[in-house]
This record gives sequence, structure tokens and C-alpha cells, in this order.
Amino acid sequence: MTDLSDQSRRNFLTQCLAGAVACGAGAALRAPAQPPPATKSCVAIARDPMLRGAGMDLDPHRLAALLDRTMLALFGSVHATATSNESILAVWRRIAGPDDTVSLKVNTLGGRGISTHVDLVAAVCDRLQRAGVHPANMIVWDRDTEEMERSGFRIAIGGDRVQCYGTDRVGYEDELSAWGSVGSRLSKILTRSSTVLINLPVLKDHDGAGVTIALKNMYGAIHNPNKYHPNGCDPYVADLNMLPEIRSRLKLVICDATAAMYEGGPGFKPEHSWKANSLLVSEDAVALDYTGWQMIEHKRAEMGLKTLEAEQRAPHYIATAADGQHRLGHCDPSRIAVVEA
Repeated sequence: MTDLSDQSRRNFLTQCLAGAVACGAGAALRAPAQPPPATKSCVAIARDPMLRGAGMDLDPHRLAALLDRTMLALFGSVHATATSNESILAVWRRIAGPDDTVSLKVNTLGGRGISTHVDLVAAVCDRLQRAGVHPANMIVWDRDTEEMERSGFRIAIGGDRVQCYGTDRVGYEDELSAWGSVGSRLSKILTRSSTVLINLPVLKDHDGAGVTIALKNMYGAIHNPNKYHPNGCDPYVADLNMLPEIRSRLKLVICDATAAMYEGGPGFKPEHSWKANSLLVSEDAVALDYTGWQMIEHKRAEMGLKTLEAEQRAPHYIATAADGQHRLGHCDPSRIAVVEA
């Protein structure tokens, strides 16, 4: 598969990953709230057993190729000669363009062992830049700058480069945003400097919520996530994702399953992790979460563990997010098309 750019990746890794940039004036919403989901939602999965070669470190070139495969499969170009640069960039232009500011919400709570991988974010930013997004209009973020640094991200502030920083550097909105059971102050990164949101979670178990993948990754966008952990985070996760500031901006979920956890999350427990060497990509966060949940259950069964339901911590918030009140996506397997890339 054609590799798009080594230079962009090098620039990103040496200059860009992290940083507190002063947020500009509030960006207008790019689109109204998403319509009800289509008849079927697609989740593309790609695996590469040689992703780490003979060692433990990811091969960034193979990881970039894995990303290309999943994106082409998601958007129906899997049989195109479509490993060409132009085919890949045409897919990315469906997500964002020159007029957009793109925020990439990573997950760094677990440290280097179980966080969104720097090389994956670098590959995404490379593709976005080649699709026309200016580097300075890409913001890699999570709730806390120090957590991002511990996960391998470097701080970059200002300049013509990808920005990367935690909400702790810019703060949360003064006013609450509310829907259902949730009332929270949202990160100014999301509300003031983002027309497009790309969600980049990791695939892992959660001791209270069952799993924490795409939907729950948005807990890192609010000032009071601890308030929403009772009852396995149900209905709080679903209600949070209904906030228009989130729902109107979310265009894509790229789940980092290069390393994953089947037990003991959300913190990193190496004895309960495995090298899944995979990516999951979808426009439907609910369908992706359901699919990721099943991957975790399969691994739990392989390891001789009970199901999450049997442990009374199944992620019921996923079904809530798909119900008639929320309609954020599909969790019925008959309405999810899983495409192996």
C-alpha cells in the first residue's frame, strides 16, 4: 500500500504533538444535528499480525497502511485500485476540508501502555493535511496535558503546525450544556476551535461501565465526569453524546485497538492486555462500541473469564444510546455491517 508522507509524520512527531494554543473566536457549527442513523451502520475492521514486526514497537508505516485500509473499507472503496494516494485522500475529504478546524479527541488516561498511539494520530493528521486542512487547524487534545505527555505526546504551542494540548490549558465553558440527566461545562477546545470532531478512543474494559471505547471517551470533554459513573454510566454516557456541541461535530471514530484490555480497566494492567494489532473505524459511535464490546467478550471467553453481563457490568449505556429517545446509532447486530478490510 502506498505510504502518503514520511515528511508530515516526522514534522508531526518532532514539532507538534502537544501544546496549549490560545483558542480563537468561537467556530460556527459545521452542520445541524445528525439525522437518525441509516438502515445499516458500517464498522470497518483491519488487522495486521505483523504490525509490530519482531519487536514490541509499532511499525509506523504498517500502521499508516492499516489506517488506509480501514478508511477505504468504511467508505466502500475497498476494491478500488484505491490504495492510490488520490483514492485515500478522496475519502478524507469527506471528513474535513480547508475551511475546517479539526479536533482529534484522544484517550491518554492509561499512559503509554493503553492510550491512543502517537503514530496513529500522526497518520491521521498527515491524511487530513493532504486533504486540505491546514496543520494549525488540527488540534490533538484530551483533558489533561500531563497525561498526554506521559502517553508520549509533546507540547506544541502556536505556529504553522498541529496543535496538541489538554483542556487544563484553556478551560471549560462557563455555562452548562444540558440534555437528559447530564449538565456539564464543555471543553473550550471543542466548543470554540472545532468544526469537525474525530474521536480516537482505545479498546478497553472498564471496571464500572463494562467497556470504555468511543461514547465514553467524551467524558474527557467535560468538567464533571466523576458525577456520571453510577449505574454503569447509564444513561449518562448516552445523554452526554446527545449534547449538540458534540453530536453536530462528530464525523468519524477511529478506535485504536493496536493494544487492548479485556479486564482490569480503565487503568493499564499489562497482565490483562493483549496485542490486538487492529483498528476499528465507523461514522456510528454506537455501532463501533457494540462491535468493540463483542471483541472484548470474545477475548474474555478465550481467557476463561465470565461475560460482562454475568459480572453485572455489561455496558447497557450502548443500548440506551441506540434507543428511540437517543437514536445515536445502532447496537442491533442485524443493523451493523462489519467489514473486514
